Amino acid sequence: FRSRSSAETRDAARRLGTAIEAVAETRAIGFVIGLSGPLGAGKTEWVRGLAEGLGVDTRLVTSPTFVIASEYPGARPLAHVDFYRLASEAELEATGFVDLLDPGRVVAIEWSDRFPGALPVDRIEVRIARDAEEPESAREVEIAALGPIADRVLRQFAREMKVEEERAPWR
Repeated sequence: FRSRSSAETRDAARRLGTAIEAVAETRAIGFVIGLSGPLGAGKTEWVRGLAEGLGVDTRLVTSPTFVIASEYPGARPLAHVDFYRLASEAELEATGFVDLLDPGRVVAIEWSDRFPGALPVDRIEVRIARDAEEPESAREVEIAALGPIADRVLRQFAREMKVEEERAPWR
């Protein structure tokens, strides 16, 4: 879909958070959202919206580039990870990343495309790109489900987006 502003991007991410909450299986396994896109595309903005949908205080959400991972308490715990500065999967492993994949937690990973082999097979992938026609505020967002639970989450997300279609003209 096309997002015309950071507010629309956050709103879509909030709905993804709500969809994750609606699919009970995500609590049993925990759930991962991989985020990819160039610098400044809106990955951290996406995580702010996701946090809102999960009942996490959005004021806590900042880019974890220099700390690698931040954890936010809330109705549903959220870990926010950034792979940007990591050089290898061995370095990723040394950060304790695997410990973040606990049941019940949602993990949002910026630059997830750097180490896809370290991610659970069942996950959501979000790709955000600047819109070539309106590079200042518009974004093209692609969301893919990898695995059966992710597919249920994506279907729930699509239902929620459709309900709001008249208020927010997603394309």
